Amino acid sequence: MSLFGLLNQNSGRFAERTLRAQEVTRRDGVIDTVSEWFNATVFTERAWRDAERWLLVAVLGLEMVMGVVGNCFVLLVKVMVRSHFSCRYWLPFLCLTLSDLGCSLLIISGSLLAMLTGGQRSPWCEVVSLLKFAFITSSIGSVAVLCVQRLIGKASTRSPLFVVMVTACLTSWVTGVVFGSVPVVYNWIRYDPAEMLCAVFWENSYSDMLVYILCAFSVCIFLPFLLILLCSLLSAIGCRSSCNSDDEDLSAVTPLLVASYILCYTPFVVSELLLLGRMDLSPAPDWLRTLSSVMSYLDCGLNALIYCSHQDFREAGLALLWTNRKTSSEPVLTSVTKHDV
Repeated sequence: MSLFGLLNQNSGRFAERTLRAQEVTRRDGVIDTVSEWFNATVFTERAWRDAERWLLVAVLGLEMVMGVVGNCFVLLVKVMVRSHFSCRYWLPFLCLTLSDLGCSLLIISGSLLAMLTGGQRSPWCEVVSLLKFAFITSSIGSVAVLCVQRLIGKASTRSPLFVVMVTACLTSWVTGVVFGSVPVVYNWIRYDPAEMLCAVFWENSYSDMLVYILCAFSVCIFLPFLLILLCSLLSAIGCRSSCNSDDEDLSAVTPLLVASYILCYTPFVVSELLLLGRMDLSPAPDWLRTLSSVMSYLDCGLNALIYCSHQDFREAGLALLWTNRKTSSEPVLTSVTKHDV
């Protein structure tokens, strides 16, 4: 076949794909706008109904306020009045709080802005996708470290065990950044109106998608999750170190943190598993992807509320808020004068 014939054949195939895409667009009632910025990242934008859009804006705004205010309050309590409550395992709690705060400040606010402006643009699009995976990985890694420490007991800051725990927390962050960078490097990122942020889309190779998702989930999700289940089971049947009673410690809220994480990230895991089962590389339904984003954001605010369910932590927080007012209103004995009767 001549070169001219090949060009005509390719042009015909391109025109056929274009007409087919236009027909699908008209049939679904979705308006797609294609824009290209900086590094040729392509974004598609969906026209939400007004009622749906403003409902999601209200939900995202509430979750962002809960996450930012709640986790800032938790950090203040942990730093300023840490002597008012017992917290043996401060390292995983600190990492978890920082991860939730970062997600609330950067990821939820990014989704909220995308709903108001109609999308996300490069390079912020790629940054959001990378950070979201890093925050998810660091969160579940922190919960796993907390479960392990609660099972084996407190480790001295100079002991090798403490070094291992620090390394594990740092590894969860680094692993999340590494696996979050792979889609950015290979240009698999574009804006997803259903998830309300930039996400990974697969258009070429099922084998690439299969390898990436299996590796990422095995290392970043499934391995820490199995560790959480094992440690929680051993703690429940009484294999925890007998010299460390956690009844009065902040780590008593660990089962609630685990339950919250499982509840909030189940839609995300289900959507990824559905993608694995589809040879045509089509993503999960729109409603499931939207639910996965909303529920994963909810976890950032719920963790702060879970901390406040602990009585000593709650009292320490109230003491931080009301100390100045109480000291100004209560009389203070400054001196005693002795009089002879």
